[in-house]
Amino acid sequence: MAGPSTEIARKPRADAVRNRERVLEAAKAVFSAGGSEASLEAVARHAGVGIGTLYRHFPTREALYEAVYRREVEQLGDLAEQLQSAPEPVDALRRWLRANVEFVATKKGMVAALALVAAGSSELHAYSFDRLTKAIGTLLARAAAAGAIRNDISAEDVLRALIGMCYMHDQPGWQTTALRLLDVFVDGLRVQPAGTITKPQGPGLDAKKANRKPAR
Repeated sequence: MAGPSTEIARKPRADAVRNRERVLEAAKAVFSAGGSEASLEAVARHAGVGIGTLYRHFPTREALYEAVYRREVEQLGDLAEQLQSAPEPVDALRRWLRANVEFVATKKGMVAALALVAAGSSELHAYSFDRLTKAIGTLLARAAAAGAIRNDISAEDVLRALIGMCYMHDQPGWQTTALRLLDVFVDGLRVQPAGTITKPQGPGLDAKKANRKPAR
């Protein structure tokens, strides 16, 4: 017959599960802020637990980084599934991409450590790439089936564009720029009504006309 110790090993205590979630949520906030405060001690303080509790759940710094990263990827995958029932497929795609900017903010705060983790785990990279591209793919397919966006762009294309928008800006306020670019990108995916002609913007053409010499 299984004893009490077997039962505990089989199912973590509720307070242990809550502490783990608190640590992961605190780590996300601390790592997103980055800088000199992105330490394990800061994570423990933010979570309201002792450093010993943190190490019981995550015995190494790399273990915590990987757990935060996996949790964010899983949440993004879950969000894509939830957005499948949103009434407007393009807005659903936009909302999912905007959620990724927050994910990148967390990732930027631990990019050096994640590089070490990923170097020893090709499975982590494969898992995240597969989960995110599938999430994008479902939202793209729904919007394309509704005739709302063009159907010649792949999930990998969107993921690369997203990464480029987020990682080309490292200055304070980069998230505002990334969100603005995302809006431009999503609007560019929309199917234009037949016969619509997009006119070039800016003074270039008008200036050329003004400087053009009249025919003699």
